Amino acid sequence: MNRRYWTTRRRDQLTGWLFIAPQLAGTVVFVLVPLVLVVWYSLHEWNVLADTFTFTGADNYRALAHDPKLPAVLRASLIFSAGLVLLNLSLALLLAVLLNQRLRGTTVFRVLFFSPVVVSLVAWTIVWRFMLQDNGGVNSLLHAVGIDGPNWLRSGGTAMAAVVVVQVFKNVGLNMVLFLAALQGVPKDLYDAARTDGSPAWTTFRRITLPLISPTLLLTAIITVVGSLQVFAQVAVLTEGGPGTSTTVLVYYLYQQAFQFHAFGYGATLSVLLFVIVLALTVLQWQLRRRWVFHEQ
Repeated sequence: MNRRYWTTRRRDQLTGWLFIAPQLAGTVVFVLVPLVLVVWYSLHEWNVLADTFTFTGADNYRALAHDPKLPAVLRASLIFSAGLVLLNLSLALLLAVLLNQRLRGTTVFRVLFFSPVVVSLVAWTIVWRFMLQDNGGVNSLLHAVGIDGPNWLRSGGTAMAAVVVVQVFKNVGLNMVLFLAALQGVPKDLYDAARTDGSPAWTTFRRITLPLISPTLLLTAIITVVGSLQVFAQVAVLTEGGPGTSTTVLVYYLYQQAFQFHAFGYGATLSVLLFVIVLALTVLQWQLRRRWVFHEQ
C-alpha cells in the first residue's frame, strides 16, 4: 500500500516542498506573522509604562486621517523618493554605459563606484554629516574656489537635497553593476547592424539598448522605489527629520511616534500605511511592465 502511494511524482513533490520549507518557514515567521501583529497592534493602544493594552478599534486610523503633520510627512517622502529614484537610476545607467566601453582603467572605476555599497551605512552617513556641516569639508572646497556654501543640513531645501545625494552615492554602485551586466548581455550584432544603417548613437540607445535592458530597469526601479520608502538611518543621523519637518519621511515619523512618543498603536497604524503604499507602488510598476518591458511584449 505504501509503495503504491509513494509514487515517483509524489516523491518529487515532497522533495520540492522540503527544499522550499526553510524559505517558507522564514516567510511565515518573519513576514506574515509580524504583518498580522502590526495590524492587530494598530487596533489597540499600548501603554508600556502603565502596562495596559486597550482595544480602541479604528481610533488610530481616524487619528491618522486627521493628523495635521501627515501631509508634510507624505510630501517629504514623495520628494525624497522621486529625487532618489531619478538620480540613482539615471546616474547608475550613465556609469554603466561609460564602464561598458572597455577602456583602460574601467576595473578600477567599477571597484571605486561599488565600494560605498559594502561600507557600513551608519559610518558612511556620519562621515557625510561632518562633511556637510557649515565648516565641513564640502564648504571648505567651495570656499577654496570663492563660493560661500550654505549650512547644508540646517536649511529646508538643501537638507533634503543633501540626504538624497548621500543616499544616491551610497547605493548607485549596486544599480550600476546590474545595468552593466544587462548591457553586456545585449547582442553585438544589433549594434553592428545599426552602425551599418547609419543609426545615430542616441537612436541606437533608445531603440536597441533600452528595450533589451528594460527587464533590469524594471527590477532596479522596484528595488529603488521600495528602498526609498524605507529610508531611516540617513535621516536619523544627518538631520533628525529637520529643519522642521522638511526631511521627516514616513519611516522616521513612524519611529518618532512609536519609540519617542511611545504611541505604539499609532506607530503600528503608520506601519500599515507604509505597507499599503509600498504594495500599491510595487503592484503598479508590475502591472505597467507589459507596456515598457521588452520581454513582456
